[in-house]
Amino acid sequence: MVAELSTQGTIPATTVADAVAGDAMAFARIVRAHHDDMVRVCHLICGDPDLAQDAAQAAWPIAWQKLASLRDPDKLRPWLVSIAANEARQMLRRLHRDRVVPIEVADIRSDHTDPAWRSSDDELVSAIRRLPEEDRTLIALRYVSGFDASEIAPILGLSPSGVRTRLSRVVARLRQEVAR
Repeated sequence: MVAELSTQGTIPATTVADAVAGDAMAFARIVRAHHDDMVRVCHLICGDPDLAQDAAQAAWPIAWQKLASLRDPDKLRPWLVSIAANEARQMLRRLHRDRVVPIEVADIRSDHTDPAWRSSDDELVSAIRRLPEEDRTLIALRYVSGFDASEIAPILGLSPSGVRTRLSRVVARLRQEVAR
């Protein structure tokens, strides 16, 4: 599964400070830079594009309200994604959905014309669908958002080494299922 990482770049600390001070335009710049990343992570967690969009939208008022609690402006992106991921999980719980949710995959933008490549992509998507919500969240944070273990750790309440261990196990499980 191929995902595009954000190309918006980082938000300057001054923009974050302006948003904390109540500057709506500064907050709008933050939204523009990070909304798509948040939606992608939410989509992988819940498997529904509309629910993912709703979760990301629900995260923004929370972020606006709690922005002053952000200690390190350099950690804005992981902080925002963690809020959105939490909203996606809460929406799933509210809807009493099953933990295994089919994920619709449109065009994965593969240049490979060999059907065997497409077959392995389908197998990977199926294997990801069968993962528990927590593991899909981990995969989303690492491979969709591009966070490293030290950024994922506080989001999931694990140590960085715990993140690496869990990620290694999930990836090994996916490899094993795709190889079948």
